[in-house]
Amino acid sequence: MNNPSRFLLHVPVPWVFVLAYLIGVIPELRHSSLIPASAVRGSALVGAVFFALGAIIAGWALIIFHKAKTTTVPGKSSTRLVTWGPYRFTRNPMYVALTLAFIGEAGLMKQIWPLLMLPLVLAYVQWIVIPLEESKLKEVFGEQYEQYCSRVRRWA
Repeated sequence: MNNPSRFLLHVPVPWVFVLAYLIGVIPELRHSSLIPASAVRGSALVGAVFFALGAIIAGWALIIFHKAKTTTVPGKSSTRLVTWGPYRFTRNPMYVALTLAFIGEAGLMKQIWPLLMLPLVLAYVQWIVIPLEESKLKEVFGEQYEQYCSRVRRWA
């Protein structure tokens, strides 16, 4: 893996989501009037639902990892392959949760510009972070992880 990718991995993935959101707030401060009033009316309710779903899924996944006594740090070797709870539906429930919370926050704050940053974050997670995690999991769990991958999709 090249040096820029290694450097990026020193920033915890939740912080990548937060920083991208904050970068998206900058144009929001100047151009928030571009959002139609009709779109703003329901955004807080929809945002609250998305944010709550993200928080619930993230909490559930973190509790399971804590109980399994394994790592949540990309690139570190896991001690146990977690395949229950939200991991029955997606191999990456924490990233799904962060994405839902990101969208929910934009809705709650009635902001559209941060959403333009989300594809960049998801590309980083999809093509840099997840491949690193998957290579470690294949290294540690071999065929057991391969079978899990054949049953459960990456993003559900």
